[in-house]
Amino acid sequence: PGLQVIKTAPGFKTVSSCFIMVAPECGNPYIKEGVSVFGDCAINIEPSAEELSDIAIASAETAKKIAGIEPRVAMLSFSTKGSGNDAKFYDTVTKVQKATELAKELRPDLLIDGELQLDAAIVESVAAQKAPNSKVAGKANVLIFPDLQSGNIGYKLVQRFAGAESIGPMCQGFAKPINDLSRGCNSEDIVNVVVLTA
Repeated sequence: PGLQVIKTAPGFKTVSSCFIMVAPECGNPYIKEGVSVFGDCAINIEPSAEELSDIAIASAETAKKIAGIEPRVAMLSFSTKGSGNDAKFYDTVTKVQKATELAKELRPDLLIDGELQLDAAIVESVAAQKAPNSKVAGKANVLIFPDLQSGNIGYKLVQRFAGAESIGPMCQGFAKPINDLSRGCNSEDIVNVVVLTA
């Protein structure tokens, strides 16, 4: 209904979502600012390279405008800089590589890098080994998952195992603010999404 009635914003081809992840009060060594953004965890099941590029750019904007952080975007994969180039997985890795290139071309002002494994994206010591020349690796605060399965599992793992608060899903790319919530949400989830939508 959102696509039929509200439609996409000018310049957007892809509607996507992200979760704003807030570290628990005890902190988290990998979420330096205390806030990170995960996308897409709720809408695009198997995004193309072009759609992944759009998701990365939209999530970076959400990070700036709503989460209040300067985005460092990691395009996630099970491979870092070609390490997982086995032929049977090749299409998966190259899709993330192509998405990274497209996002960089469209928004050279943003810090975007990939493909990166999660540990290379957020752990400085791992990044120094796997992606030593990256300005994002080891410091990422916007994580772009290659598909909906990994994104949805990823945010729920961080929410449940690490005790992070997940705010969202926040929709991106609509002409007007519009959001919806999971059936499993509680009253606090509703309040948070209403506030951010407003």
